[in-house]
Amino acid sequence: MAGGPGETSRVKSLVGGSIGNLVEWYDFYVYSAFSLYFASAFFPKGDTTAQLLSAAAVFAVGFLMRPVGGWWLGVYADRHGRKAALSLSVLLMAGGSLLVAVCPPYASIGIAAPIILVIARLGQGLSVGGEYGASATYMSEMSRPGNRGFIASFQYVTLIAGQLLALGVLLILQRTMSEADLTEWGWRIPFFIGALGAIVALWLRRSIAETSAFEASAEAARGRWSRLWEHRKSALLVVGLGAGGSLAFYTFTTYMQKFLVNTAGWTKPEASLVSAGTLLVFMLIQPLFGALSDRFGRRPQLIAFGALGVIGTVPVLTALSTAQNHLEGFALILAALTVLSCYTAISGVVKAELFPASVRALGVGLPYAVSVSLFGGTAEYVALKFKDEGIETGFYWYVTAMLAVSLTVALLLPDTRDKSLIED
Repeated sequence: MAGGPGETSRVKSLVGGSIGNLVEWYDFYVYSAFSLYFASAFFPKGDTTAQLLSAAAVFAVGFLMRPVGGWWLGVYADRHGRKAALSLSVLLMAGGSLLVAVCPPYASIGIAAPIILVIARLGQGLSVGGEYGASATYMSEMSRPGNRGFIASFQYVTLIAGQLLALGVLLILQRTMSEADLTEWGWRIPFFIGALGAIVALWLRRSIAETSAFEASAEAARGRWSRLWEHRKSALLVVGLGAGGSLAFYTFTTYMQKFLVNTAGWTKPEASLVSAGTLLVFMLIQPLFGALSDRFGRRPQLIAFGALGVIGTVPVLTALSTAQNHLEGFALILAALTVLSCYTAISGVVKAELFPASVRALGVGLPYAVSVSLFGGTAEYVALKFKDEGIETGFYWYVTAMLAVSLTVALLLPDTRDKSLIED
């Protein structure tokens, strides 16, 4: 990183990039956090499960755009800079949040309402698909070799913080508004907050520094983004690692609130409070696992994640399905999230270390977007579909099978801490 930004500029850029990441993921997750309230406004027909299934389908549709976003913004980041791509992604996210906030309900405009909702989610999917690759690349390139895992772990700190902020807004509104008002119009408030926050994040990202790794490779990237094909093995490893990692993440974070309400029979405020508590601890332990990977390597953590996930997923979800004690539910979810931290804390840096700078943002973003679209984005829909068919435990085994895929990949993966291409 010789010749790169000074230490003060480096810290300022990392903070600016992180805060932007927080706002962008808040915007994306607020949809899931509030779907319990707005599902009936856009999908009035059917029972609660049917309405949630429709809302989850739109959530999944947003993920279909993530590979497009991973490709488009990945190429853009490798050609025009990480800073430019990060600014563009947050602008797209702001537009999607504002569109949802002002969209009339089904009762007013009929089928146009869910169509507008789908359009907004497609735009946000495009945004977040590019955000992951650009952000992971930026955080990894701005850090130093000895603490790269620790610094890069803040990508998931801010990602989780965005989800936690969405839940925090939900908890505040649940305590200050009646359920009828929340269902009628209160659910629009968090989307307005998200749109405003994205504008602030855009302003912050305009002042961050560009990475020296991009500046050194910009000319090569402009003419050779197709070099990703030369790194197809690494791209396939990213897809396989993300299959179980993204599915487990969305199962124990995004879907867990609905699981506690719709399966375990908890009230919405109870589920929201426990989800917020576990997410807070999950967020705080990310730097610990990032630092451990700097000391002991990335590969051992990934193997531990896959092995413990395969062994423990079915027992944990089975116990949660009948858990009535809030402390028991908290402990079970936190146990799963602690294992998941072995993956999430180093997810971005492992991928970044697999690719050279000229194709790094594309190499990180596109393959991961493919896996998260196929497995993470469909987690809620698949889980609810299993439940709707009366075979909910089938979802537990589905998660376990995908974790077995990630375990296999981890066993094949080189330890990227010792064989990082970022130094090249």
